[in-house]
Amino acid sequence: MTQRQITEPARETPVIHETDVLVVGSGPGGLAAAIAAARCGVQVTLLERFGCFGGNITVVGVEGFAWYRHEATVEAGGIGWEFEKRAKEMGAAVPESQSLSYELDSEGFKLVADKLVEEAGIHPMLHRQFVAPIMEVNKIAGVIVESKAGREAIIAKRIVDATGDADVAHRAGAPTIKTPVEQMQAASVMFHVAGVDKAAFMAGVRADPQTYKDWSTGEWQVESDGKSDDMFSPFLAKPFERAIKDGIIPARLNTIGGTWGAVHDSGEMTYMNLVHLAGCDGTDPDSMTTFEIEGRKQAMHAIEALRSYTPGCDGIRLRNFGMSIGIRDTRKIDAAYNMTENGVRNEARFDDSIGIYPEFIDGYGILIIPTTGRYMQIPYSSLLPKNIENLIIAGRAIGGDQIAHAATRNMACCAVTGQGAGVAAAKSIQQNCSFYDVNISSVQETLRAQGVRLD
Repeated sequence: MTQRQITEPARETPVIHETDVLVVGSGPGGLAAAIAAARCGVQVTLLERFGCFGGNITVVGVEGFAWYRHEATVEAGGIGWEFEKRAKEMGAAVPESQSLSYELDSEGFKLVADKLVEEAGIHPMLHRQFVAPIMEVNKIAGVIVESKAGREAIIAKRIVDATGDADVAHRAGAPTIKTPVEQMQAASVMFHVAGVDKAAFMAGVRADPQTYKDWSTGEWQVESDGKSDDMFSPFLAKPFERAIKDGIIPARLNTIGGTWGAVHDSGEMTYMNLVHLAGCDGTDPDSMTTFEIEGRKQAMHAIEALRSYTPGCDGIRLRNFGMSIGIRDTRKIDAAYNMTENGVRNEARFDDSIGIYPEFIDGYGILIIPTTGRYMQIPYSSLLPKNIENLIIAGRAIGGDQIAHAATRNMACCAVTGQGAGVAAAKSIQQNCSFYDVNISSVQETLRAQGVRLD
């Protein structure tokens, strides 16, 4: 069926702002990119559609920034590490339940991000939605945004696409690869609860401790390398299995299950990652509408099951949902180099490394925890879209196959690619050259000076 169309009249769009580097999206990748570029001495603007910076951390409520960390885990350092450090200093983090990391408070991190942006001298632009690139043949010269103020233009010398879905690259005409909907990693609606009896809950956890091998249960079958199978995991599945058996929740909801985050003395239990929504397309607003509503329904079923079958939870209630559904997987660029499953499984090494990431793979039925010191390098070339100039990618939309994405989509890795993209954007301006021609040695030297481990 042919879709109806209308013709809009031609119009003039006011240019409201000009900058050296424009970062579109302020999740872990975009926030790191903006800070890194600003610390190189160029003018930086950070554009965000919501009312806070932080993306997955603050908007979705994913508080486990580095929950994979154990004694032998090798880290990249840099701005991602700084996120945790500053959050601890500002009282916006608590020890994470299954690792040596800190869980970031999704509300408190809004203040942490504000402080980091202010200190770096970044020009903040919240509440504006990217809608289209401004193109000069194959060069991107800025973006069109829309907001309560109407339709506006922002001009920039270099642009970092940190939208998570490669929105800027896709609309600019760069080749992208979209995972088929039936293969996409499930989306999640995150929520927090209150009214937990911490002592009783933790006693129940100690009486029946769950491990990573328990992730393979019911509808879930998880491949691992065996070395973490007997390690503790804050995993919940039994309450939901019993609730289905007893008819408290519908049998179709056998995908409810997952992990809890931190339990506070106040009775709050945060970062409830229990709702998994297969078939949600994060690039389709109708799909997201359907699954936002469905996810909230499923969360309430999960709370009822916890109330009925989990020690210390008989008095729990919903405290809040994340502001938006959490999307793990949509588009990626077809990059100058696309990372591979072989690379993330076998400690890939690259001459153009812009950082490292531990051997952590989480997705597509695979869970590998970095407990032995193994790590991979992230190549600069995986951030470079084809056919479009003045554009670089940060975050989960960098180039790679599915299993590579199961590693690089994680927030700490998004911060690594963001910091690399931000430094490259600044260097590209300072060297008056394209992203493809930037002196990679100078990028690496600056990244090291900013505290990043490259090898």
